[in-house]
Amino acid sequence: MLEMASMKDLDGIFNKEIVPHFDALYNFIFSLTRNEEDANDVMQDTLMRAYRALENYQQGTNAKAWLFTIAKNSYINEYRRKAKAAIPTDFNAFTNVQDEDDSSYLSSYGDFRTEMFDKMMGDEVTDAINAIPDAFRIPILLCDVEDFSYEEISAITGVKLNTVRTRIHRGRGLLRDLLMDYAAKRGFLPLPKDSEE
Repeated sequence: MLEMASMKDLDGIFNKEIVPHFDALYNFIFSLTRNEEDANDVMQDTLMRAYRALENYQQGTNAKAWLFTIAKNSYINEYRRKAKAAIPTDFNAFTNVQDEDDSSYLSSYGDFRTEMFDKMMGDEVTDAINAIPDAFRIPILLCDVEDFSYEEISAITGVKLNTVRTRIHRGRGLLRDLLMDYAAKRGFLPLPKDSEE
């Protein structure tokens, strides 16, 4: 068992470097699970694993990326245990999308946590984010919402750097296509001829 001084040191490191990322971590986990109960389970498992691994954690490194990697692994383990058929049990199912275009993967997997974008975007934008495949959605969220670099996203997801870049580019293109009418109606673009009233 750890000595009392060591426990205090670990608690200090945890509070200083880990606690500030709780909200972003939970939002990421929720975007994977799309279920509050499952997100809470994965969050708890992630935090327990992180705390146990603090002895090996190097202070001053990227705690957020470290936590997101643990969360990804906890997510995989949780769904392998539960063996839910409706949700992919392997994180690689999200990331192993073929490079050719296939409209069959443009189905919605559920609602994205609305609070994450509260007051930032309308329902149409949230619906568009939910409509793109996870292989594209997750890197976009990590990049555009959580401000991770491409290199960090590659480390978190276990996907090659060039693939991360490609998926973010393609995902943004999918979002652009889904949001063209919305942008035109909001005055950001001229209305397409067939949409004019």
